Amino acid sequence: MRIFTLLVLLLLGCAPAVPAADTASLIKARYEVLRSFSATFEQTLTHKESGSRERRQGTLLFQKPLLIRWQTGKPHEETLVVTAKEIWDYLPDEEIAYRYPLDLVRDSRSIIQVVTGQAVLTKDFDVKEEGTSGGLLKLRLYPKEPAPQMVEAALWVEPSSGLIRGASIVDFYGNSNEIRFHRFQADVPLKSTEFTFKAPKGVEVEDRIGNKVQERELFK
Repeated sequence: MRIFTLLVLLLLGCAPAVPAADTASLIKARYEVLRSFSATFEQTLTHKESGSRERRQGTLLFQKPLLIRWQTGKPHEETLVVTAKEIWDYLPDEEIAYRYPLDLVRDSRSIIQVVTGQAVLTKDFDVKEEGTSGGLLKLRLYPKEPAPQMVEAALWVEPSSGLIRGASIVDFYGNSNEIRFHRFQADVPLKSTEFTFKAPKGVEVEDRIGNKVQERELFK
C-alpha cells in the first residue's frame, strides 16, 4: 500500500492493518535522511519477579553516525555519552564514571540502536505488525539471534513521519525497559561538545575497555 493512501485512511479513522514490511520501510526511509534529533523521554523499568516499577525522565541527543548524550534527572541522575571512540557512563550520586568500548552499542539488538532508528529491522528481526495504539503504528520485533539483553521488543511509530516515538525492550529474565519520547525535534544543530565527556575532579573512573560486558548494563 502506498504511504499516501495509508495516511489518508488514518486521517479518516478507518486505517486497515499495516503490513510490517511497509512500516519497517517507512522507518528506514525516514532515518536514512535524518541527521540528528533531540527529545525528552520518560522511561519505565519493570522488574518481572518483584513487579516493581521505576520511572525516570530525561533528555536524549543523537547525531549520526552514532553519537549519543543520554541524561536522566533526579532521583536517578545519570549521564551516558557515546563518543566517536568510547562510551562513558557517569553516576554522580556514586561519584563514579565507567568507560566502555563502542562494541556495546554497535549490535542491532542494543537498546540505543533501536530507539535511534539505527537497527536493521528486516535483516536482524522477525517483524510483526500489531495495528495502531494511540494513533501510532505498533510493531513487535523478535531478534533472529536473541541475546540476554533483548529477546523481544516493541516499537511505536508515527505514521505521518516514520519517526519512532517509543520502544519497549524485554530481556531474557522478562524485565522490560520502556522509553517514550516527547518534544521530539528532528535535524536540530548540535554542538560537538555535547558528545564529549571528562570525569569531574574527584570522581573515580572504572575502565571496562578490554573486559567482556553486555549492553544490558547500559541505558537502565
